[in-house]
Amino acid sequence: MGSPLRIVNGRVYDPANGVNGVVRDVCVRDGKIVDDVPPDAKRIDATGLVVMPGGVDIHCHIAGPKVNLARKVQPETHRDDVQLRTRVTRSGTGGTVPSTFATGYRYATLGYTTAMEAAVPPLGARHTLEEFHDTPVIDKGFFVLVGNNLLLYRLLQEGRLEEFRHALAWWLTVTKAYAPKLVNPGGDEMWKGQRNANITALDDKIGAFDLTPRRVIAAFIEAANALGLPHPVHIHCNNLGHTGNVETTLETMRLAEGRRAHMAHIQFHSYGAVAGKSRSNPTSRARDIAEYVNTHPNISADVGAVMFGHSTSMTADAPLAYMLYRIAGGKWVNADTENESGCGIVPFTYQDQVYTNALQWAIGLELFLLSEDPWRMVFSTDHPNGGSFMTYPRLIRLLMDSEFRKQQMAQVNQKALDHTSLRDLQGREYSLYEIAIITRAGPARLLGLTAKGHLGVGADADITLYEEDDDKEKMFAAPRYVIKDGELIVEDHEFRDDHGGRVLHVAPAYDAKIEQVIEPFFEDYYTIRFANYAVDDRYLSHHQVIPTAAPAAAATPAGAARP
Repeated sequence: MGSPLRIVNGRVYDPANGVNGVVRDVCVRDGKIVDDVPPDAKRIDATGLVVMPGGVDIHCHIAGPKVNLARKVQPETHRDDVQLRTRVTRSGTGGTVPSTFATGYRYATLGYTTAMEAAVPPLGARHTLEEFHDTPVIDKGFFVLVGNNLLLYRLLQEGRLEEFRHALAWWLTVTKAYAPKLVNPGGDEMWKGQRNANITALDDKIGAFDLTPRRVIAAFIEAANALGLPHPVHIHCNNLGHTGNVETTLETMRLAEGRRAHMAHIQFHSYGAVAGKSRSNPTSRARDIAEYVNTHPNISADVGAVMFGHSTSMTADAPLAYMLYRIAGGKWVNADTENESGCGIVPFTYQDQVYTNALQWAIGLELFLLSEDPWRMVFSTDHPNGGSFMTYPRLIRLLMDSEFRKQQMAQVNQKALDHTSLRDLQGREYSLYEIAIITRAGPARLLGLTAKGHLGVGADADITLYEEDDDKEKMFAAPRYVIKDGELIVEDHEFRDDHGGRVLHVAPAYDAKIEQVIEPFFEDYYTIRFANYAVDDRYLSHHQVIPTAAPAAAATPAGAARP
């Protein structure tokens, strides 16, 4: 937990407690933020430094079977990795999908101390937790894929809603997951059963089931809220990447009907169409999406911004992966995880002169700049889908520096910009306070992590100190100090210590009788025995159970200052 510590003379940005650039002390003892420490405590003089809570990444892909497949499919990427080129030659270490070790250390070098893996099939839980064990410094959790689960579909089809809820709670508990994840609900069943078919509308019939995506999504929203989960159902909408998908996205958000729901990487779901024009030339509908989120406090989203350069598409949306493979060519992977999910991996490069890529880049920025409540439209690139998390400093600069943004806009496909409102938003710049919200306080609050994303008494002592600089990309790329649970991990830009981090998960209550429903299905259809399915606590050497609570609508926290 480290020795007592006092940080003095720093400008503190702590939006959850309404602190906006105030010079004040921050005190640490036993891994927590405290009111005061003894006079002889170690001191850090933070004069000229910006003090923020550690960063919280609400949506990324950093561990598990699909991530490991993505590493294997790109063994050459270490040769292009400037940071590791002179020191490491082992494949799988760098690139857009770095190794477990590099992932943890690189997040720390950006000032991030928590990251949530966004898509793991239940059968991949053990693999994911093993990789978490090898991912240093950061705390981490994962969202478990349940939106194409065949047993849950059976229960829902038969109207057994109470058993459906208990089964969802069982899956979250036995896999040590953090939240339920839906990906293109119904899409995998169509893909497997009807030769490259896919869901195109919320009222499409899902294969042989008497179900539609509309009914599936609504049921999961209701069940997650009924269970009082700290984070609501995390939804990757149908029709990701398709021209005109804004209508599906808006319909999906309406299904919440006042209940909490989180929309993942919403940039990829904000595309319109021009009547009579090719569907390969979408338009921006970011304004419609932003307006809906702005006016519905139960809905939250992470942006999933696109950054130009190399990326790796990895998704449980198998039909989407096939579509991207046909665009990009080259290597690809498509797989099925028994009764639970699909998987697709495609190395991909976003190019600033390609119409669609430039449009995606612009839509991500539009969503940020049109957001009226940064607590609910938070930061992500859907790493590594929209770009590596190592591009976060550049994205922050694009939001904070309108002149830099203007220069970058001049270099991209101008026809794409013509179909956005980005040029009209040049007067909007994010402040340091707002950056602290979208990268720290907001994600922590949306995840229900009450001890993260702030510097109030009792918070985890996860703290980052940045050197103030007009070049915000430079500033956020290399913090002077990073403190994790009160331990000084980075000092004067150098690693001084190591840290294992915790696994964060939930354990909602369920009726044990639900196992009598689940076990026969396993024995009939799974390749693994039911008795061997649940993840043993031995996989969790250092973990924390985040409690469930009574369901409540997500909103800007009471007493928290708005920018």
